[in-house]
Amino acid sequence: MTIPEAVSLVLEAGAIANGGEIFVLDMGDPVKITTLAENLIRMYGKVPYRDVEIKFTGLRPGEKLYEELLMDEEGLQKTDNKKIFIGNQIDIDSDKLNQQLDELREIVETNDNDATVKKLESMVDTFHHNAN
Repeated sequence: MTIPEAVSLVLEAGAIANGGEIFVLDMGDPVKITTLAENLIRMYGKVPYRDVEIKFTGLRPGEKLYEELLMDEEGLQKTDNKKIFIGNQIDIDSDKLNQQLDELREIVETNDNDATVKKLESMVDTFHHNAN
């Protein structure tokens, strides 16, 4: 997708917004960052890996290989534009959430990393900690 096409989608989503929606935009197939870098190098008349080195450093803490746009329970609503969808928000019990946040705050203040992670896992079903 070109930059003008992406901008057009964002502007259209903004125009149909009523307030508080979560928009998911279909911007086409994902592009590997390696392919992007190689094409950019070629655009400048250079040869990847010969004229310009590309280093693979691996993931840093907190980085992911894939991004989930929505959780399964959120679902999507269609709009008039086939490339713009609206995510359904999950209902949250604010009293329960505030209580859990108070409990989490108390645990965090003890500097107990394991207890903090355990509490987060109990609060967020999709949270999974990968200890290295």
